Amino acid sequence: MDDSVINAIKRWPNVPAVFGWLSLTARGQWRLHPDGKAVEGGMGESISNPQILGFINRNYDHDELGRWFFQNGPQRVYVRLDAAPWIVFADDSQGELSTHTGLAIQTVTQLELDDSGNLYLSTEHGAGMLIDRDLPRFIQSLNTVDGQPLEQWWAQSQGVQTTLSANIWRALADGVSVNRIQAQFSSDVQLGFVRNPTAATSLSSAP
Repeated sequence: MDDSVINAIKRWPNVPAVFGWLSLTARGQWRLHPDGKAVEGGMGESISNPQILGFINRNYDHDELGRWFFQNGPQRVYVRLDAAPWIVFADDSQGELSTHTGLAIQTVTQLELDDSGNLYLSTEHGAGMLIDRDLPRFIQSLNTVDGQPLEQWWAQSQGVQTTLSANIWRALADGVSVNRIQAQFSSDVQLGFVRNPTAATSLSSAP
């Protein structure tokens, strides 16, 4: 977090938080909602200014209730998450994973595949979802410990969990588990985040 932001929090510690003004898309794009109604849905407006995007990226965090926010000086601006707190990008040429803000991912402890084909990752930064454009290559690079392609396991098996063998991804150690999720939004609670925060929501009350 920027020093200027930390100092602003110390100087004005009781500025009320706001909800409904910012969202993060499933493609890792920040969008502004000038009407303050992000919690009701809607696309919002694209943010393209590099300095503003950098400021948001550096000052993005979460509270103890699993709600993610952008710390705008002394004020928290809570974020509607269209997918997950982090959107993950996969560079198979380097075997590296990174977040939409440019953070390198060093450790993945668990994978979750939902019934819509979305892949969630538990990382040292928190929960992430692999961006759709990288998903086919990522899935095709993985095998279970018994040598079965993960894609085949997903398509043919009725099992709810399997374990990965060694692979090209530096963050995925041999033995990482993959869980099958039947409900699309169960990842919210299982991975510890609130998708659409309001002043009244908490992790336990998330859909």
